[in-house]
Amino acid sequence: MKTVVITGSARGLGFEMAKVFKKNDYNVVLSDVNTEKLKKALEELNQINSKTQADYQECDITKEDDIQRLISFSINRFQSIDIWINNAGVNQPDKAIWELENDEIQCILDVDLKGTILCSKYIMKEMMKQKAGAIYNIEGYGSNDAKMLGLSIYGTSKRAVTYFTEALAKECEEKHTGVIVGKLSPGIMITDFITNALANKERITLSEKTKKVYNILGDYPDVVANYLVNKMITNTKNNVKIDWLPNYKAAWRFMTSGIHKRDFFIEKK
Repeated sequence: MKTVVITGSARGLGFEMAKVFKKNDYNVVLSDVNTEKLKKALEELNQINSKTQADYQECDITKEDDIQRLISFSINRFQSIDIWINNAGVNQPDKAIWELENDEIQCILDVDLKGTILCSKYIMKEMMKQKAGAIYNIEGYGSNDAKMLGLSIYGTSKRAVTYFTEALAKECEEKHTGVIVGKLSPGIMITDFITNALANKERITLSEKTKKVYNILGDYPDVVANYLVNKMITNTKNNVKIDWLPNYKAAWRFMTSGIHKRDFFIEKK
């Protein structure tokens, strides 16, 4: 049986991906910073009828010791790690660059960029021993060089994640590691992430203009997860981009938004 480890998987996209993997008979290791949420997520995951098993390990991806413990736990529990997904992340408060506190900037960069780099570094070492495995990193707003007020540092980190992932994929190929590296582009998902910054430390109030865009381009995470996971399971190519909302699809949604109206925020009005 194959095993997947997903950081930031106590809820949201990470948890929805975990459910799809479990349904496809993968052993699943959930990971997050909140043990209580992990326990609840595991209880729900265990209700899925599958030949495989699931477990959890608390991990702060900004701490090297935590990452190494997560890897060791997963291997001791399931013998190998076949897919590793760097999903953990935090959003930015709706502030201009000069309005952000230094510790807020540091938190965003540590979790969204440094955490991805550190996790990739340590899981690469393990997968190279296996001479096999796949690492996937999550793209986000800014990965395509887009810019918007209130997402400056988040966008900076995601633009860097895209470069880092492509660089890592190139190194894996040139070093003949047997490991493949790819990017997951989930688009805009309607979760608590879009209304909470810095891991729920600060509330984000969405403007009506932003809500309008989210209503056109957004999707619930279970829909996105199903697409991404099925693509990962069948993928054998290095430096691949699995894109839920490519430009042509986004353009079509804008063109047809007058016909296909959606309101994800109706209960919050």
